[in-house]
Amino acid sequence: MASPALVTTPPPTTHVLLTYPSPYTLLVTINRARQMNSITYACHTEMGQVFEWFDHEPNLRVAVITGAGTKAFCAGQDLIELGKIRSGEVQLAPELRRHPPGGFGGLSRRAGRKPVVAAVNGVALGGGFEIVLNCDMVVASPTTLFGFPEALRGIYAAGGGPARLVRTVGLPIASEIALTGRPITAQRAHQLNLVNRISAAPATVLDEALTLANGIASLSPDAAIVTRAGLRAAWETGSVERATQMVLERYEWALNEGENALEGLRAFGEKREPQWKASKL
Repeated sequence: MASPALVTTPPPTTHVLLTYPSPYTLLVTINRARQMNSITYACHTEMGQVFEWFDHEPNLRVAVITGAGTKAFCAGQDLIELGKIRSGEVQLAPELRRHPPGGFGGLSRRAGRKPVVAAVNGVALGGGFEIVLNCDMVVASPTTLFGFPEALRGIYAAGGGPARLVRTVGLPIASEIALTGRPITAQRAHQLNLVNRISAAPATVLDEALTLANGIASLSPDAAIVTRAGLRAAWETGSVERATQMVLERYEWALNEGENALEGLRAFGEKREPQWKASKL
């Protein structure tokens, strides 16, 4: 599909592909299939810029993240590059050897404004699993494996994944996953509420993720932003009442007095489909 009528210019990319498979939807494909879509430091920076731009582009409402090829969604940090940096074979300034504010791949610690759906088309290990754990919805291929192998290699998953794993599945299960390094199947991840659904076949995972994304794109962008904020506030703070207060304090007036809320009520009364405007929240 050709690019939509974007208001702003996307950042230049080398390590990821940006496409627009349906209206208001951004598809980000990690394009390092030969390296199991592992992420270099330059790729971290690039992805952080992409998702920062996505959050502020008025004509995009939802993003889907996936990996090129069929073997891997993302195998985590590029350990070949990491080993060369630590041995001194590759020189990289300290300020370039860090994650962007959004964490691993710009996603593992991202707060953001708009939803991101993961289409997990192969293994999601280490930082790749951390990305999945912080996405808003997840569709996994039936052949996917998820895991944290870091402890087996003497390192630590530092992109926020272990903390989010505990919050979602509880301490005993999270400990088993993180401290043994043994991967879990897509079926086990679904049982643990780590993924929304398992695709009918490996080849359909992206299409099924795009179906979820299209449902989000059809909503009022204001309602999607505020609803997501309410869900994530409860997940992050652990207090349902404080999460409710935070979202009402920030968004209640702007949402209810905005063009999209008025349009939604008007369209309901007139028995027609609403015509949403770009969010101003």
